[in-house]
Amino acid sequence: MAETRLLPPDATGLRDAAGLLRDGKLVAFPTETVYGLGGDARDDQAVAGIFAAKGRPRFNPLIAHLPDLDQVERYARLTPLARRLAQAFWPGPLTLVLPLKGGLSPLVTAGLETVAIRVPAHPVAQALLRAFDGPLAAPSANPSGRISPVSARHVLEGLGGRIAAVVDGGDCAVGLESTILDATGEAPILLRAGGLPVEAVEALGLRVAARTGGAINAPGQLASHYAPRGRVRLEATAPEPGEIWVGFGPCPGAALTLSATGDTTEAAARLFHALHEADALAGPEGRIAFAPVPETGLGRAINDRLRRAAAPR
Repeated sequence: MAETRLLPPDATGLRDAAGLLRDGKLVAFPTETVYGLGGDARDDQAVAGIFAAKGRPRFNPLIAHLPDLDQVERYARLTPLARRLAQAFWPGPLTLVLPLKGGLSPLVTAGLETVAIRVPAHPVAQALLRAFDGPLAAPSANPSGRISPVSARHVLEGLGGRIAAVVDGGDCAVGLESTILDATGEAPILLRAGGLPVEAVEALGLRVAARTGGAINAPGQLASHYAPRGRVRLEATAPEPGEIWVGFGPCPGAALTLSATGDTTEAAARLFHALHEADALAGPEGRIAFAPVPETGLGRAINDRLRRAAAPR
């Protein structure tokens, strides 16, 4: 493939990006969570291209991105629970697994009768979706299993030469992938912790249940994911010899920090930046250690990503 184009987030850049997408090409774009690798979710070849560019297992479903609730209802059925969640949190960092109506490539859903859908809040993502005027399948714009991208530079480092273009919308504000809830029933089931804290959902008076076993029915459920090249150690209160130590809160001597003040929102936004930086410092055979992060609020999602980064590969 030719060199990957870097497009500005203005009217001309978005017009060019939408044209590439209509031609079946792949374009990475910013969302408030991470950069997504977009392809026409109705086009089998475009979606197959996403899997090929990422080296992604075919049994792992993708998230379809749409600009508003009206367009969501063209492709999925909104249960009463889903409508309540959508009205509370869309647009935003929440993905809902919904009963599929049709109209999407079966590669998006991995052949399931449900589909994962999100309405992103990022203004560039919104503008691109409206310029394209259709659903975009958009997993994180990185090689499968590696660290998620939160800047256009991260995308180019991982996928440069494999995709047509990247729309450069700056750094992602949330910095963690979306929370995924199964909304096909009467109560929400947490499939992946993410940028929307579970506590915010429970504040609606809903009890969020944990997923227990079963087949993969949404992204982010592989045991090993978000991985740097070297080994990762968690709950480290001090570095071992040769480790790059990433702190949280007061950690004198840490090479990097997620948040010097112990703020989980700041840590979430910094997480993938820190993983990229630590990976570069440690090298392919190096070791990275992370200080403990509390299992509350966005800390739950941060720890989920860190456990997957540390899982055996």
